[in-house]
Amino acid sequence: MEIELIVQNKQDAIQAEKLGADRLELVTAIQEGGLTPSFGTMKSVIESVNIPVQVMIRPHSNHFFYKEEEFAVICEDIKALRSLQCNRIVFGALNEDRTINEQMLAKLIELFPNLDITFHRAFDEAMSLDEGYQTLVNYQRNVKRILTSGGKANCEAGKEQLAKLVTSSQRLQGPVIMPGSGLTPDNIAEIIQTTKAEQYHFGKAVRQGNSFANAISAQAVDKVLSVLK
Repeated sequence: MEIELIVQNKQDAIQAEKLGADRLELVTAIQEGGLTPSFGTMKSVIESVNIPVQVMIRPHSNHFFYKEEEFAVICEDIKALRSLQCNRIVFGALNEDRTINEQMLAKLIELFPNLDITFHRAFDEAMSLDEGYQTLVNYQRNVKRILTSGGKANCEAGKEQLAKLVTSSQRLQGPVIMPGSGLTPDNIAEIIQTTKAEQYHFGKAVRQGNSFANAISAQAVDKVLSVLK
């Protein structure tokens, strides 16, 4: 099983790798749910670690409906990221009827055919998670994983739906379901038992004092790894 940790800077990234993270999600403005980090932050983090870094590409936190001018910003941010020899992004877009914005996703992949995409928790706001998953199966060459809490506020509340999505992903051999939001060292064993997922995403629950203002907690990560590994 794999563990992905949210990081905000070079120091976070180095510490997360040292503690045993398999992959990082790099964001800024975590209090807004995570936005695109600056070029300088992307560069310093990517160059400081050897494990994969998925970079949040999200121009604002208002919603997940993007206009053409916002899509242009998204593309410029990806171009900047690719100049750092990185093709890994965290991205999600919906139509106003809360279906997956297939047109935008297809255009992004057409422009950047080698993207490795984590479709983020915009997925949880889709009208139908089952239909949303079926849509993303069509893009599984690039959409490698979906970060989701099963359409609920957190993974504990959404664990039954997460289990269904994991079953679908195995049956369809589509994007991997990666539970995230509300995972803690104390509930991870139960979530694993219920969902049978293979990848898990952690944020503030593995921080000192459960706050992104503080460093990653070696004790908390060790506790998670003792269950996962």
